[in-house]
Amino acid sequence: MAQLESSFKNMLLVLTGITLFAAITLSSVYTLTKEPIAASKIAKQQNAIKEVLPPFDHLDANPIEETEGVETTKIFKAYDKANNFVGAAVEATSNNGFSGKIIIMVGFDKKGSIVNYSVLEQKETPGLGTKMVDWFKTEKGNQNIVRKNMQTTNLTVAKDGGEVDAISGATISSRAFLFAVRNAYFAYEKQNQGTSQGEVNEAKSTLMKDSTTLN
Repeated sequence: MAQLESSFKNMLLVLTGITLFAAITLSSVYTLTKEPIAASKIAKQQNAIKEVLPPFDHLDANPIEETEGVETTKIFKAYDKANNFVGAAVEATSNNGFSGKIIIMVGFDKKGSIVNYSVLEQKETPGLGTKMVDWFKTEKGNQNIVRKNMQTTNLTVAKDGGEVDAISGATISSRAFLFAVRNAYFAYEKQNQGTSQGEVNEAKSTLMKDSTTLN
């Protein structure tokens, strides 16, 4: 029995040692990679801002952040050398993607028309939902949303009565992407066109469809 007890204690000590080693190793890896990952995200965000905006000289020093439920927006206002407002880049999210959260950056000119967009984060199905990176700025059919303005265009998929062609075989991803685009527009409109929160909410209830309730 003494031999068995000794073996059990040795096993316990070995397992404890392995667990501690693994925990320390994981902690060290996280510490080493935390800052590079954060820096990479910031660089990607800054590059996206430049990509989606019209020509500008400088940004507002304090971006405007808003949270509504589980969706968030961050608005980067842009100005020319004379400090005239030229447009805004809006980072927006949708949690309704086929595989989870989608984060995009949408650029608007001072009239509220879309200049360009960039996908910052998505985990959609390769070859299907991932096509959102280029699909909605491709001059084919009714795919392209660039130069569109929600005052004159219904930016929902055609299947839901809108004016945009969904990605073939990826309607859920398309809905989620356009949901984020509309979130970006409403945030822009509220901050830059003097739209009241009541008007924004009314517009959302009319135009925005939660993809989790659609087939």
